[in-house]
Amino acid sequence: MLLIKQLTADGLWIDHFAANPGEAWCLIGSNGSGIEQFCEIIAGEQTDYCAKKLSLPPDIGVLSFKRQQSLFEAELRKDDTDFLDRIDPGTPARAFLTDIDRHRFLIDLFAFSDLLDRGYRQLSSGQVRKLCLLEIITKGIGQLILENPYEGLDQASCVELNRVLAGLLAQGMGLLILVGNSADIPQWCTHLAAFRAGTLAVQGPRAEVLAEVSGWLTSQPPLFQVTVEDFRQDRRQPEGAGDAGPNLLTLRSGFARYGAVEVFNGLDLVIDRGGHTLITGPNGCGKSTLLQLISGDHPLCYTNDLTLFGQRRGSGESIWELKQRMGILSPDLHRNHRVAGSGLATVVSGLFDSIGLYTRPSEAQLQLGRRWLSRLGLAHKTQQPFRQMNYGEQRLLLLARALIKAPELLLLDEPTQGLDEPNRMALLDFLAAIANEQLTTIVYVSHRPDEYRDFFRTHVRFA
Repeated sequence: MLLIKQLTADGLWIDHFAANPGEAWCLIGSNGSGIEQFCEIIAGEQTDYCAKKLSLPPDIGVLSFKRQQSLFEAELRKDDTDFLDRIDPGTPARAFLTDIDRHRFLIDLFAFSDLLDRGYRQLSSGQVRKLCLLEIITKGIGQLILENPYEGLDQASCVELNRVLAGLLAQGMGLLILVGNSADIPQWCTHLAAFRAGTLAVQGPRAEVLAEVSGWLTSQPPLFQVTVEDFRQDRRQPEGAGDAGPNLLTLRSGFARYGAVEVFNGLDLVIDRGGHTLITGPNGCGKSTLLQLISGDHPLCYTNDLTLFGQRRGSGESIWELKQRMGILSPDLHRNHRVAGSGLATVVSGLFDSIGLYTRPSEAQLQLGRRWLSRLGLAHKTQQPFRQMNYGEQRLLLLARALIKAPELLLLDEPTQGLDEPNRMALLDFLAAIANEQLTTIVYVSHRPDEYRDFFRTHVRFA
């Protein structure tokens, strides 16, 4: 049993909450509602709180964004690429799992059997999320708590996950998930609760509170308050912009692989100015790798037949000149943002295409960064360290980092991951507006069907 009485923390107050045996809870809340602090306290990641009673099951398992980031950083510390004549693939997936034979059914259900011998760094972000889920479940825990468990998973994997969780519930496991989108409320949950303004404002059996909880979130104002005029005001045409004519990108017979593992091959892609492109497909099919080829963050960008802004890659072009014309946001960039730096430094670093700020910005650049923080409702986070913010706040800052240049080409790989429903819809509406006015060209990776907007002119579907 999970029991909380009169808990007080910075930005959070809970009078009473109890998750009893046999109950499956779904807690929903917007970014900044207190739901992030709740997860950190339950996971033991935050200890600065007071409570009359906080009782947790002894066999609890928690998967949060912070836990996934910790795993990623632990793998980086074990990276022996510099001492090998090849890229270190990382710890084999099977090493993270307990009693594989006994849990073979679950592994097969997640379509993970063929990935057990693949190294951690050879997995896509969605496959890593599956691995983290399997790591926890195979430990034989009695209470499972998941923060935004559907983020980063394709539609088939979401169905598989719900089937697994419903099965675990039937076997007596306690379940509690935290989500930021009403569409993510699962059918198997028996109880619902909603956070609002730092309190657990409504809770009860699903049938009694579903209508109230579902409408609760959509009524919240988004932090993301960026307008087309904001983007137009900040827009600067870098030197050489438009010189190559209407074509931005051409990829002929594109391919990618990690060691002996082929990701995709034979891909032809042409993107002209205003040719907003949606990329979809299952976890591990190569969507993120394609964007890394385009951005120059994958070494095979030089061996592919790739032309960007009228320049053939590998012909002596400057990657930094090309990146000045791009804005980039991806799960990989978010994971790699491990450097010390404030909220303002994170946003302004987008002007220099660096992870971290190593160049002294001008006062005008700092003022631009402050304007973007205000547009995101995060002006009070100017000096707060990036790594001390919750995942949703971090994602909003990285969005501002990508948008601050008002770039010609905007590469967005699951940009709404970690955002609640109001902020997700506000971002998509903003992208539709700047796309329709041809202020940039958008390449967008998504797993969520409700993000497939009409402004996308091309749909690349990976198998």
